[in-house]
Amino acid sequence: MPKRRMDKRALTESVISQLEAELALQTEAALGSREEATNEESRAEDKYDMRSQSAAYLAAGQARLATEIAEAIKAWRAMPLRAFTAADEIASGALVTLEGPGRTATYLLGPQSGGMEARDGAESATVVTGASPLGRQLLGRRLGDMVKIADRTGPVVHRVVAVA
Repeated sequence: MPKRRMDKRALTESVISQLEAELALQTEAALGSREEATNEESRAEDKYDMRSQSAAYLAAGQARLATEIAEAIKAWRAMPLRAFTAADEIASGALVTLEGPGRTATYLLGPQSGGMEARDGAESATVVTGASPLGRQLLGRRLGDMVKIADRTGPVVHRVVAVA
């Protein structure tokens, strides 16, 4: 029985949903840290008391992370979900299946958030970006081309067996 083709829209929505949940968490954490930094009870009791300053640094870092996550969501929403043919070069938005010795893996080439797992019901694809070692190898390749994936024992050759 042929394997069901993964739905790129569902995979993309999965990534966006995970990022939105992380954004909500980071935003809440940043607001909590900001509240702690500005709370009257956090006021320094002596010149060595750094609670307020530490909370302010933490709030700033969490706010920066929230901004990065918001930018990632924006990039994922802007990514075109075009269909790739066997003759097309692999580019951002491609769903690529690689086959190697005893292993088949599917990757979604996205704009950001490499390493995330995008789910389409029971199936999943790992997000890679063009900035990652695997992503750099995939960009511009075509169906049937070979790439090398680092393994504990050294590089392992994999063939591009599907591009969608």
